[in-house]
Amino acid sequence: MSRLLTDLRPECRRLVDPFLDDAAAEGIDLVVTCTLRSLAEQATLFAQGRTAPGHVVTDAKPGQSAHNYGLAIDVVPIVNGKPDWSGTSAIWQELGALGQARGLAWAGAPGYPFHEEAHFEVPNWRSLIDTGE
Repeated sequence: MSRLLTDLRPECRRLVDPFLDDAAAEGIDLVVTCTLRSLAEQATLFAQGRTAPGHVVTDAKPGQSAHNYGLAIDVVPIVNGKPDWSGTSAIWQELGALGQARGLAWAGAPGYPFHEEAHFEVPNWRSLIDTGE
């Protein structure tokens, strides 16, 4: 699993780079936790809580995540020197607003098909991938 911004596709970088700059300008310290994820890594995550130990962490099978195509980013803010995974603090709402203002779809938004505050993706990312059909 990559955390490198250079592993994101240009369509994603055009949205992510200004979002990260905006967060920094607002004094929000972020850690990028995931950019590109291989199909094998996705399969391992999907198996967790199903056929492998642990809690279910994703409903996306291999090929069903924007991360599999370099079209998504996961981040966590650092609050008081520690990652804030709560998703409940005001900083998450601010991050969501900043990402959406830059054109990213935010999985923490009300009504989003799945709920994950840390996840930002290119809207309509499926239209950018070659499904082989």
